[in-house]
Amino acid sequence: MRILAIDTSNQLMSVALLDDDRLIIERTVNVKRNHSIQLMPAIEEMMKEAEWRPKDLTRIVVAKGPGSYTGVRIGVTVAKTLAFSLDIELVGVSSLEVLAANGAQIEGSYCIPLFDARRGNIYTGLYQYQDNTLVQVEKDTHISAEQWAKYLKQLDGPLQLLGEDRLKHMELFEEECGERLIELPSSRHFARASVLAERGKNREPENKHVFEPEYLKLAEAEQNWMEAHPDFKQGGGWIEKL
Repeated sequence: MRILAIDTSNQLMSVALLDDDRLIIERTVNVKRNHSIQLMPAIEEMMKEAEWRPKDLTRIVVAKGPGSYTGVRIGVTVAKTLAFSLDIELVGVSSLEVLAANGAQIEGSYCIPLFDARRGNIYTGLYQYQDNTLVQVEKDTHISAEQWAKYLKQLDGPLQLLGEDRLKHMELFEEECGERLIELPSSRHFARASVLAERGKNREPENKHVFEPEYLKLAEAEQNWMEAHPDFKQGGGWIEKL
């Protein structure tokens, strides 16, 4: 199975080519640039380097969110377009799950991926390695960092916070969870497309016609419109009402 993996769900852009279990090429860029400009050239260059043709691909695996609205849309749109045009399989994996998979396999500890969602809120989830397998303990969620820190305080076991954005809320987590926090090397805090491919290679393919990103919360413009039009909260998307 030849896999193209794409993650543009946050500032970091990561793209990888895998041939079964073998990593062929991986490109990860962590600079603030427009993914819509750099993603396709990166894919084209990697395919050329690997001497692969588009028809050689058998599956696209994409990070489906949460994260940056624009970033998630770009990755999912490119993934769906390629899957449609090449008539190959499409698989979506939670962006938080990909980051959680960077956690150390420490018995009894929790892997807690975290993306900043502004205004004191975060996107996060709760995962744990059980018998060397990463298991989702709690669904991914959008929640205030304060509420999440209080929830984590009640858990029994060491806590691994994952992601660069953890630093924006570290004072709060240290206050609530203290010495139970495990500090990991900086390399563990960056999502990698090779890990994304590994998470998605054995999953059932998505229905490409209905596959959508998972934002976990409404965009600010959508939320403002819904609040201004309470009579339209039931049935259909907000854009459909305009």
